[in-house]
This record gives sequence, structure tokens and C-alpha cells, in this order.
Amino acid sequence: MIRGGTTATRAKRHAAMLAAVAGVCVLGPWIWPYAPDAQDTLLGASAPSWRHWLGTDLLGRDLLARLMEGGRVSIGVGLAATAVSLVIGVAWGTIAGYAGGRTDRLMMRLVDVLYALPFTVFVIVLTVVFGRSLLLLFVAIGAVEWLTMARIVRAQTLSLKQSPFVEAVVLMGLSPLRILYRHVVPNLLGPVIVYATLTVPRVMLLEAFMSFLGLGVQPPMSSWGTLIRDGVEVMEEFPWLLLSPAVIFAMTLYSLNALGDALRDLLDPSEGGR
Repeated sequence: MIRGGTTATRAKRHAAMLAAVAGVCVLGPWIWPYAPDAQDTLLGASAPSWRHWLGTDLLGRDLLARLMEGGRVSIGVGLAATAVSLVIGVAWGTIAGYAGGRTDRLMMRLVDVLYALPFTVFVIVLTVVFGRSLLLLFVAIGAVEWLTMARIVRAQTLSLKQSPFVEAVVLMGLSPLRILYRHVVPNLLGPVIVYATLTVPRVMLLEAFMSFLGLGVQPPMSSWGTLIRDGVEVMEEFPWLLLSPAVIFAMTLYSLNALGDALRDLLDPSEGGR
């Protein structure tokens, strides 16, 4: 009980941290007096002060305002792409695991083929063909992240398929679709929630990596990845332009991963019901 209580406390602490970051990014622009795109070229890059808490960039734009705007984009990309991967991955994995046989082998071989595609090359091809856009970013990340979810869900479905309660509802004559919807998918929520929590930071890291290479979010929009990229270019002269986005990005990723680990401990029955 003490161990479970400690894990639950840890999960609540990291969830509160994430809620605070998301709240500042969503509500902050309504309170903060500076717009993220408002330029003051006469001011230029200035160090943190009482007027600009985190300083300004080379164009005199308030860095805190740009961090809040970038946070909305980065967190939004993480949540949206994770939701897409959940829908596709859960549907694909449950159908493959429950159908079994040739259908299972065919569906999972397709997953293996997609796994073999180099992610960066895939994104470059999409960019060349369709151009750069935020929608393309969702498509590129969503096309990759559902693969692991499909494998996890398939493995869990294969296990549930052999359980007595599923065999009982099969004997009752329920349709396969109803069995999946009413009896299999609800029993997958534990591992799905845990993996979804761990997917969000990975998606955000992918977005930052793509934006760092110039393949992700494009101006005038910004994300934490683009802010880090801009900060790296001038980090020797204006270190605050790199430190602020890097620190908040690292703290958010750490909290998301720690929350996922805590939820796994709480929801994993093999751990003795932490």
C-alpha cells in the first residue's frame, strides 16, 4: 500500500506539472501583454529583465510569448498525432489479433514493411511532393507512431482471446465486432493509456527534430523545436534564447515520461496492484 501510494503521488505530481505547463501555454497569451509576433527591432536581443522576463530574440520579440505560442503547437502536435496513432493502432491491432490466421499475418507483415521505411527519408519525400504544412506533420508522424501501438494491442488481444470470458461470449453467438467493442477493447485500456502517455513525448521529440531540420513547423508559426533551433544558432552571444526553450521542453518531456512510468506501475497487474 505504501508503494502504491508513493506511485500515485508521483503520478499526481507530474500530472499537475503538465497541467500547469499546458495551462500557461493556453491561457498565458490572454494575460501576457506582449504578442508573440510583435517586433521591436530597436530593442533587438535583450537579456531577461522585469519588462521581458525571459528576454527577447533578435527581432525584439518577447521570448516568453513565443514560448507560450510554441508550447501550444508542440503540445497540440503531440496530442493530435498520439490520438491518430491510438485510433489506427488500436483498430489495426485488435482486428489482427482477434482474426488470427492469414489475416493476422498479412496485416502484421504490412506493419513490418512500414517499420523498415527510414522515417527521415519518408518525411523528405512527403515534403517534396506535398509541400510543408502542419497537416503534413500530423500525417508523417501519425503514419509511423501507430505501428508500435498496433503491435502492443495485437499481443494483448491474442492473450485476451484465450481468456474464459471471451470464449463465453463467443459461445453466446455475439458478432466479432460486438465482442471487440464491448469486451476486448475495454480490457485493453490499461496498456493503451500507458503507451499513449509515453507516445506524447516521443511525438513531441519527433516534431522538435523535424523542426530543427527545417522540415516541421514553418514561419510565422513556431514550436519549441524551432525556438531551440533558432537559439542554437546564436547560443554563444545570446544563451537565453536557447536555455529557456530547452529547459521547458526537457522538463515537459521528463514529466510526460515519468507520468507514463507511474501509470504503468499503477495499472500493471503483474506488479502486484501498485
